[in-house]
Amino acid sequence: MPSTFPPGEPSPVDGQLPPAALAGLGKRPFGIYLHVPFCRTRCGYCDFNTYTAAELGSEPGASRDTYIDAAIAELDLAVTVLGERPQVESIFVGGGTPTLLPAADLARFVQAVGDRFPIAPGAEVTTESNPESVTEADLEVLAAGGFTRVSFGMQSAVSHVLQVLDRTHTPDRPQQMVAAARRAGIDQVSLDLIYGTPSESLEDWSRSLAAALSAEPDHISAYALIVEEGTALAAQVRRGIVPMPDDDDLADKYLLAERELTAAGYRAYEISNWAIDERARCRHNLGYWRGDDWWGIGPGAHSHVGGVRWWNVKHPRAYAARLDGGRSPAFEREVLTRAERHTERVLLELRTSDGLPLDVLNDRGRRAVPELTRRGLLREEQQRLLLTLDGRLLADAVTRELVD
Repeated sequence: MPSTFPPGEPSPVDGQLPPAALAGLGKRPFGIYLHVPFCRTRCGYCDFNTYTAAELGSEPGASRDTYIDAAIAELDLAVTVLGERPQVESIFVGGGTPTLLPAADLARFVQAVGDRFPIAPGAEVTTESNPESVTEADLEVLAAGGFTRVSFGMQSAVSHVLQVLDRTHTPDRPQQMVAAARRAGIDQVSLDLIYGTPSESLEDWSRSLAAALSAEPDHISAYALIVEEGTALAAQVRRGIVPMPDDDDLADKYLLAERELTAAGYRAYEISNWAIDERARCRHNLGYWRGDDWWGIGPGAHSHVGGVRWWNVKHPRAYAARLDGGRSPAFEREVLTRAERHTERVLLELRTSDGLPLDVLNDRGRRAVPELTRRGLLREEQQRLLLTLDGRLLADAVTRELVD
């Protein structure tokens, strides 16, 4: 969860939603996200809402020991606010470093979801993990507790790149943990990579891709490094210690990833995500890109139900204090207008390999299509618009042409 919030209006103290937002509840896919805000150390590039033990101490609400109890209290609030109990298609535990919590606590959260909501047969249940923060025994507990998917933060297989990113794991640890997850009975395994780190050569990036592929995960994510304001990396760039990522370098590395991953049998189903088959696509994230409903639990977590988006207070102590006082932890919200929902649909659905139905576009957008097609950025297939490979590199610019 990013640490900066968009502008919004104050959320109701009881967390209630407008009747219009609840009108289609249960007709759209519904997911639950749990944000775990704890990390052992803060990575220099990270802008997520996370805290180290040294920053939090052991005050009430900041302790890992009681965190799942607070999360379950918000689950109870969700039951009250929603009024009905939609079927849960996916559960995603992100961070931070979720596996800094005991595996039994994460399994207890999944059980608590199942005690309060019907869980769809074959639901996807994911946790992220730092490769150094989990053992094979932990993975066995997670598998027994209902987790079907784990996503390891690999980032790179090159020591000097990991050092720039402030990552503490050894280069081959993620590959070892992929094998451990399979032995533990986890059905789907993903590796997350970052490209464009200062000092990372094209050869370095090729080594990281080869290392990830050697582990034979079901899914690989590859994200361009973004220098976020307020991070240690941004300060280093500002002082001239490291350079800003170069757009041409990022494009070269993206194209290399596409070539290498495609040659290995993976297919991009979203700009930054490749899966070995359709079953390996991350269903929870697809829900975000389709504009489905989800309830986000935890400090700083974002939620969306029926065109209303809200976000919780950021600090773990403030989050726990609100729940202890019988109040919603929601800080602010926005009720999306028809125009905003249209823009978001174009922006998000166009990122996926399924593309965007042509009839979603307004007249302005339709007029832009022929020129974007002529420039090789879009193609039309069965009344849907799809980004070409060049279009993926310029996805933000293409979206602006279609919605401005």
